[in-house]
Amino acid sequence: MSRASEDSNRRMLRARDAMDRAYAEPLDVSALARIAHVSESHFIRTFKTTFGETPNRYLQRRRVERAMFLLRTSDQRVTDICMAVGFSSLGTFSRVFAEVVGEPPSAYRRQGPLPAVPSCFGMRWLRPGSNTAVSEKSGDPAEP
Repeated sequence: MSRASEDSNRRMLRARDAMDRAYAEPLDVSALARIAHVSESHFIRTFKTTFGETPNRYLQRRRVERAMFLLRTSDQRVTDICMAVGFSSLGTFSRVFAEVVGEPPSAYRRQGPLPAVPSCFGMRWLRPGSNTAVSEKSGDPAEP
């Protein structure tokens, strides 16, 4: 691996780590590109090449992943969870959640509390696949 590739990967990891830490905050491509010290278009292109999905898809999947956990482990209202994970609209949250998970948040919650297993197993079991993330364009299915 060349030094330039290592540097590029390090920059993308820095931005992805920022997304993981601040997933509930309003994040935009320009702020993430500044973290990676690249232009916005270069950031989107390089992030997709590095991780196999666009920054928006990654962030949506990360937010849904957290919502899945909260739906099964808390008694917070769906609206409160929606806002807590970074969505600003219940309708958008419900649509994205259903596209990623395959069922609406209320139906997912009815599955009951999470079983008692080591947290590493639970996290892997709950993580939605990257190929199920929704498209950036409203209503279009994501590319596999």
